[in-house]
Amino acid sequence: MSSTFPKWYDFFMGPLERRKFKRVRKDLLKSTTGKVLELGSGTGVNFPLYRNVDHVVAIEPSQQMIEQSLTKLKLAVVPIEVVNTSAERLPFEDETFDTVVATLVFCTIPNVEEAIKELKRVCKPNGKILLFEHVKMENTVLSSMQEGLTPLWKRICDGCCLNRETIKAFTSQGLKIERLEKFYKDLFIVAELRNRKE
Repeated sequence: MSSTFPKWYDFFMGPLERRKFKRVRKDLLKSTTGKVLELGSGTGVNFPLYRNVDHVVAIEPSQQMIEQSLTKLKLAVVPIEVVNTSAERLPFEDETFDTVVATLVFCTIPNVEEAIKELKRVCKPNGKILLFEHVKMENTVLSSMQEGLTPLWKRICDGCCLNRETIKAFTSQGLKIERLEKFYKDLFIVAELRNRKE
């Protein structure tokens, strides 16, 4: 990750966060219970929004992002531990977490399949997976634009892919969708899935 991206992330995302995104995040995090794992906590936007959970373990691969998140960590009303690691190699025991949260992170994870396998492993049977992500759009013209823009966008935004089919990636690994909402002409989705283990 470049040294400038963490510094400017909150500035550029601020207008969206202050409008629609903050409401989306608050509504999503109302469903968190027990011990929570947050994947890619970034600058800690979610930290002040957690309520009524036992503990949050937030993982983030960028040390610069972690440092940027410390001011928001002080605003948290629940215990939050930040761990510098990647989603593809989670240093936790099997079936540790009641809820797994990922908000605007699966667009940048290098190996999505491995990350999903890992979150399934550490999530308890019947545990919740809560997502707020931007995804490849269904409209063929708009999705073609996303495909064309992704190589440049990845370089500008430190690996962010505009064309990820995130929901398909989750359901292809056996996770069951319980709720799915779409925003901004299906560019953004909110989903609740269950980790149903056979």
